[in-house]
Amino acid sequence: MKPQRKVIVVGGGLGGLWSALRVAEAGFQVEIFSLFEVKRSHSVCAQGGINASIDTKGERDSVWQHIVDTLKGGAYLANQPPVKTMCEQAPGIIRTFERMGVTFSRTAEGLLDLRLFGGVKNRRTLFAGASTGQQLLYGVDQEIRRQEALGRVRKFEWWEFLSLVKDGQGICKGIVAMNLRTMDVKHFRADAVILASGGMGHVFGHRSTNSTNSTGAAACRAYQQGARFANCEFFQFHPTAMLGDDKTRLMSEAARGEGGRIWVPKDPAERRKPTRIPEQERYYFLEEWYPSYGNTVPRDLASRAIWKVVHEMGLGVGGEHKVYLDITHLNPGFIEQRLHAILDIYRKFHGTDPVHEPMEIYPSAHYAMGGLWVDFEKDENSGGLKAGSPRNHASSIPGLYACGECDYGYHGANRLGANSLLSASFSGRVAGEAVASYLEGLEAGLEAVPEHLYTDEVSRQQRLNQDLLRGGAENPYTLHHELGEIMSSQVGVVRDNATLKQAIDSLQGLAQRCRAVDLESNNSWSNQGLVYARQLQEMVRLGLVIASSALARDECRGAHYKPAFELTPPTDAYPGDPAYEVYREKWKQQNQQWLKTTITEHSTAGPRISFEQVDLSVLPPEEPRDYR
Repeated sequence: MKPQRKVIVVGGGLGGLWSALRVAEAGFQVEIFSLFEVKRSHSVCAQGGINASIDTKGERDSVWQHIVDTLKGGAYLANQPPVKTMCEQAPGIIRTFERMGVTFSRTAEGLLDLRLFGGVKNRRTLFAGASTGQQLLYGVDQEIRRQEALGRVRKFEWWEFLSLVKDGQGICKGIVAMNLRTMDVKHFRADAVILASGGMGHVFGHRSTNSTNSTGAAACRAYQQGARFANCEFFQFHPTAMLGDDKTRLMSEAARGEGGRIWVPKDPAERRKPTRIPEQERYYFLEEWYPSYGNTVPRDLASRAIWKVVHEMGLGVGGEHKVYLDITHLNPGFIEQRLHAILDIYRKFHGTDPVHEPMEIYPSAHYAMGGLWVDFEKDENSGGLKAGSPRNHASSIPGLYACGECDYGYHGANRLGANSLLSASFSGRVAGEAVASYLEGLEAGLEAVPEHLYTDEVSRQQRLNQDLLRGGAENPYTLHHELGEIMSSQVGVVRDNATLKQAIDSLQGLAQRCRAVDLESNNSWSNQGLVYARQLQEMVRLGLVIASSALARDECRGAHYKPAFELTPPTDAYPGDPAYEVYREKWKQQNQQWLKTTITEHSTAGPRISFEQVDLSVLPPEEPRDYR
């Protein structure tokens, strides 16, 4: 009789729940660890929708076009077999969500409704109003609850992952975690671990659209134990975010997909209310610069365009660093139905109604395309992923897998809107199936792992807690504010090497200061200051990874933009024109040097950078990214 195998999943968002579901359905025990109730995971904040080529609008959309748009949108930096299979399986994932009870918005005829999103010309985004992520997460959670009732899944909510436990061969055999109510530190054995811990946007402080729990701490702790990171310099800034003193709030790309327009007054001295500014005195710069896509250009291009208009041309709204996102020309009933969730957010936190007055927005840190490096196995017959391979989504540590936003696998240098919910769901499913295959091949059980490996790691984590509880002079909240300012101003939308070097120096100093913080309490029960201080240390380390990776890449690709190395297409020249073909050849030559994955490994001296080749077997990069 085979021993009962157990898997630990860290994270209760879409990626984590999907992976847990597939492992449990394969007959294995699963324990889910989450910082809070899983239904509060950050997946619920995804507003706009999920991509799949359903083509209910009759626009002749296709799976192949979805593949092309995704690979091109990511500046060809994503490994192509995983992207191919993700796009091919997207329609089936939608049908599965429907069977889980997700109520997607529909047309009057009863067909699945679709909206336009950035970087595409066909309507491909399915949605449930403007709260799609919440509906998808609740659907999968119901399936997890069924597995709980069957005794296959157990949840540990309000627990924080602190570290991995590895055996003598370096194979992951469990975790150490801390109870966030009692501060008890305990070990948990497992035959495999899946990290689905979400993004790291809080590295940018309050200038991020992410939840305050999106610290990236879990992934960073795995990184320090030997897991490699990949492509961390590529951090997406969402072009339409509402700035606030406390934090930044996302105004979904759905607003542009439904017909919203971005503009600024042509006169920098303009002080009239936006509704009183005549049409001919408005500058719709995205529509002028990118006539083929207009307001639905990819996010990296839209963010840089806003940055240029505000910082270089001096055309910010009212002399401030903002532009208008205007939906006042749309039917009020229509946008209330389609965008109710974000309208409510703007009304509550800005005090004006977007139905009657344009929103004031500016780019904000939103999504890390980079993350933990994960493997894949290619199916030579289909050109996509080999189904069920134990290599799929395996990290560089044997027995450790990663999925969701904390991995790097699907978006290359820039993510297309509404591919996030798709990649989280797909990668979670694939990771779960891969782990089930991995477990089938295991010979030795957990009983062979010495107990002292677990107790030693628990003792190490307790010592780290005690070191912080001894106190110091630094305020951790002030340090985090400084971190956000460094990252936003020096590792932001536009970068240069001199400033990146300054950022690295500042971050190294910040890392030293984070070791001695004033927690205001040495209480060993429910000490949230201790939790925050530990997460802060990891965020500073992640800032160093992002800045160091950005310094190492001397080019412009997707969300990583260094003007000193920009290669721009010739004005008024298009494919076939001699000038454009010269540009194309230069672009191909640049790809020979820079069309590579950035790999970051931990060392005591700082991040160690190298590069590896990208699998380009599905769509060879012949056409430069051109959205004019």
